[in-house]
Amino acid sequence: MASLAPAVAAIRVAVRRALADLTGPGPVLVACSGGADSLALAAAAAFVAPRTDRAAGLVTVDHGLQPGSAERAESVADWARQNGLAPVEVVRVEVAGRPGGPEAAARQARYQALVEVAGRYRAAAVLTGHTRDDQAETVLLALARGAGPRGLAGMPAYRELAGVPLLRPLLETGREQTRAACAALGLTPWEDPHNTDPAYARSRVRADVLPALVGALGPAVVDNLARTAQMVAADNAVLDGLAVEALTAARHPDGGLTVKALADLAPALRGRVLRAWAHEMGASPAALSHRHVAALDTLITAWHGQGAAYLPGGLRVRRHRDRLLPADPTAALPTDDGEVDT
Repeated sequence: MASLAPAVAAIRVAVRRALADLTGPGPVLVACSGGADSLALAAAAAFVAPRTDRAAGLVTVDHGLQPGSAERAESVADWARQNGLAPVEVVRVEVAGRPGGPEAAARQARYQALVEVAGRYRAAAVLTGHTRDDQAETVLLALARGAGPRGLAGMPAYRELAGVPLLRPLLETGREQTRAACAALGLTPWEDPHNTDPAYARSRVRADVLPALVGALGPAVVDNLARTAQMVAADNAVLDGLAVEALTAARHPDGGLTVKALADLAPALRGRVLRAWAHEMGASPAALSHRHVAALDTLITAWHGQGAAYLPGGLRVRRHRDRLLPADPTAALPTDDGEVDT
């Protein structure tokens, strides 16, 4: 009997590990574009899932952004059906009109579609084919944006999206391994032209920045960037847990947060508390930036009677004596002398 190609074996092991802790009887659904990463993942899931008493299906999303996209999506679905994946769905999405740039809009549309399909089938999880190389690119993009620890943590191997577990089994697998697995299995991946289009920041990082770093610092740079994300994510988890406790302790019995409790916190922890509180009030995580959190922090550490800090979504927060208080943006705010501040 022919020996199993190392890349195929490695990806199957990664999928088996990812599925080990899933609960519930539902299928796992692989998000597959037809590229090497998601195609290798789908082939592995088709082999592994039935051997763990679980069905594996496939969802391919047609963004409608390129000529022939509908036909390509149907060809991916046909391949999936022929290889024992079920259920299989092709979902057409509308990208135009969504907030953010084209990459963000396409990503939002794609994940919304995946969550909807997962809900219909009561899927145990959705699997995506993000690799170690994708993680390294994500860290570099986060550095360029000045995103801080949350951005440097990259993509988590597990997260929940609208109640649906989202798994990334291949974050410790290199892109070259997915290509080798496809070659060993006789699969022909689709090469997405967007991946080499310099109009997209990730494409420029992939084509120019990361290869330049590898050339200057050696191939280990990809592993090291991905490992950095893993370590930062572990630190973030601890700090986020401490922030939950600190937010609870800072709540004022009459509403809002107690200034002294916030002032006594280390700056890194106070920033997380303020960010969590802003999210709680309804500020969009995507829109809430460092400058918004810094404006809240100024109400604590450099308050001289100034007015409210403004947050995304028309929210505002004001300091009133010993408290930070959310305020109705259409209402006047009480000042310390009993007058109103508009």
